[in-house]
Amino acid sequence: MKAIVARLESIEEMAGVDILCADKTGTLTQNKLTLGEAALFDAGPAQEVIAAAALASKEEDRDAIDMAVIQGLQNPSGLGGYRQEAFVPFDPVRKRTEARIKGPEGKPFRVTKGAPQVILDLCRPSPELAQKVTAKVEEFARRGYRTLGVARQDDGNWQFLGLLPLFDPPRPDAAETIRRAEDYGIDVKMVTGDNLAIARQIASQLNLGTNIRVAEEFFSGLTGEEERIPEETAKRIEEADGFAQVFPEHKFTIVKALQQRGHIAGMTGDGVNDAPALGQANAGISVSGATDAARAAAALVLTAPGISVIIRAVEEARKIFERMTSYAIYRITETIRIMFFVVLTMIAFNFYPITTVMIILLALLNDLPIMSIAYDNTLLEQSPVRWAMSRVLTVSTTLGLIGVAETFGLLLIARLVLNLSVPQIQSLIYLKLAVAGHLTLFIARTKRPFFTRPYPAPVLLIAVLSTQTVAALIVGLGILVTPIQWKYVGLVWVYCLAWIFIEDWAKLQVYRHLALSGKGHKSFLDFIRKNLQPYAGGLRQG
Repeated sequence: MKAIVARLESIEEMAGVDILCADKTGTLTQNKLTLGEAALFDAGPAQEVIAAAALASKEEDRDAIDMAVIQGLQNPSGLGGYRQEAFVPFDPVRKRTEARIKGPEGKPFRVTKGAPQVILDLCRPSPELAQKVTAKVEEFARRGYRTLGVARQDDGNWQFLGLLPLFDPPRPDAAETIRRAEDYGIDVKMVTGDNLAIARQIASQLNLGTNIRVAEEFFSGLTGEEERIPEETAKRIEEADGFAQVFPEHKFTIVKALQQRGHIAGMTGDGVNDAPALGQANAGISVSGATDAARAAAALVLTAPGISVIIRAVEEARKIFERMTSYAIYRITETIRIMFFVVLTMIAFNFYPITTVMIILLALLNDLPIMSIAYDNTLLEQSPVRWAMSRVLTVSTTLGLIGVAETFGLLLIARLVLNLSVPQIQSLIYLKLAVAGHLTLFIARTKRPFFTRPYPAPVLLIAVLSTQTVAALIVGLGILVTPIQWKYVGLVWVYCLAWIFIEDWAKLQVYRHLALSGKGHKSFLDFIRKNLQPYAGGLRQG
């Protein structure tokens, strides 16, 4: 899937991510900019503005904006007489590039391109010019265009030449990816350094919420080093659908605020300045083309554009989480089942119900089915999952205690009805523990009835059947244990198969109770939801 898991424990965290903060450029959009029609202010033809912007670019850096500007030149060879003597690249704080140029006649001048407001401030404009530029930027933004301001300096002040609109279309898979994320209970929040109007335009195209806020309104007065974000600020960040005009340091605080509100947050990023936010996020994700610093801080490294692979990662993570839960429930259940039964039998009947050799055989034959859990089919949860140890322990304890009662029942049948000797009883109990233990895997692996989808994977089914066959042969042929008659082997199987339905019914009741979905819970919840307004007047009158 062209994604590298850099921190293995992030698989567990990815399963619980309920908010994903996604960069716009290159993640939600294609990062393939096309140049629109220039807006001219203090320049001649449009190609003059594009040429100035091209001189403030560096083709060998292969920057998306620089390439879009250079490709907008009708006659690129016309810049052959100009020499770039110095170049200052773009950075998120300065928000512009600048170059010192020597023209064909040897006359030096400077050109710059970048965020319109930054370029405009550099030119010290009149109020009328500032108003016209701002209005044009907002018009472009409403149409979904990013805008570059372009200026030139010859001898005195900077001269504002014009605006270059750039359009970065959404990725074809972005809207579908966001829809799938929402289906899985993940709230996608767009994070961009672009203008607010552009952010809202792209958000509307991707069916994201349009409650996009300017980042600065949350972070004025904050340094980013506070142990706790003010609760009101954290709540407003949680309620926003996205953030515009974001600086890299804002990302760190956004993640911190969401975590403070109890969310498991994912964050995408690609730059050096994104590394702190990626490290703070529960699931930091470096996107395609990210710097080494961003990759080093990330838990998941994407090597292909887009975020569709993140949804696949969430699906795989939730499957793995379900397998881990199944393993935990099974292990605890078996510990309770064997330990309690052995100890209580020794106290009540004064003999060992299984021998040391049988304990070793149980451990060996259990390993193969347990390992096959890693390849089992699982139910894909539609909402984020987290460890709920109270639920795991409740289910495990219930199944374990039922298993103890089940084994005691067979022990009494063997002693009082079948009149078997102690060695034969031990073989019978060993087979019962082996059979019932492996059948418990089918109960522990799903919250649904064990005979419904998702069905066990073939590898799990084969592992269980093969180890059960080996266990039956051991007691039937008397390999390392006292042999018992084959009819007693069949009796154990029938006995265990009958009890599996009892255990499964108990498991379902426990899950209904924990989910407050039983009949009693529903009746009570329906009662407290009733409108009590009709009683209000009577109470006032009384």
